[in-house]
Amino acid sequence: MKTFLAAIQFLTVIPVPARYYCDEKELARSVIYFPLIGMLIGALMAALDWALGLVLPPLPVSVLVVMAMMGITGCLHMDGVADTADGFLSARPKERILEIMRDSRIGAMGGIALVCVILLKVSALASVPQALRAPTLVLMGLGGEVALLVVMTLLPYARTGSGMAAFSRNNSIVPLIAGAILYGAVAWFSVGWLGVAMSGVVLTVTLLFAWWCSRKIGGYTGDTLGMTGELAAICIALVAAAWGKGF
Repeated sequence: MKTFLAAIQFLTVIPVPARYYCDEKELARSVIYFPLIGMLIGALMAALDWALGLVLPPLPVSVLVVMAMMGITGCLHMDGVADTADGFLSARPKERILEIMRDSRIGAMGGIALVCVILLKVSALASVPQALRAPTLVLMGLGGEVALLVVMTLLPYARTGSGMAAFSRNNSIVPLIAGAILYGAVAWFSVGWLGVAMSGVVLTVTLLFAWWCSRKIGGYTGDTLGMTGELAAICIALVAAAWGKGF
């Protein structure tokens, strides 16, 4: 139970009793629960989407749901989007990129990246047919966390000292296998072949981004994991929107 609550404490703003606060070792063991937490967040967003859809059209509902996603996670992934864009698009050497990514200030590239990600996520979700919105939201939460595990398994931790994701530097392949099985089961039984299409696109984009991370900084950081999660969620929404359009 403490390990599960450690995952909630890290990934969300949901308050956890002080007696369950975790150290770095406990947090490292909690990685196996990341996909489950992502799925639960997606399920909450699906319920909110359904409730709001009773009184509002798809576009404002999508805006509110994306805002709720950011709120419940404390903008954890969005912070990674901004920092990764500032660092990776700075055309600087590895050491300087890591310094830029650690800087709490948001630069022009980070601001532009945030706007693009939010606009793309909202517009893609608004374009998903009503019948696919609930499973798409669940898979956006779940798939984003599984994509993190792919990067964490394939690449080393890029920083030599402390950092947001330092706890994961000795991560094993077990969480990835468990997360992939969970994602595959939920995707297949909820949307069938659409889930297979989503998986293929997400895996391709995640591997390409992992390759870029390896080239730029020699591994991953907490910020690049945040970017990975957002890219995966956007891919899932885009595939669902394309599927609904008859592609």
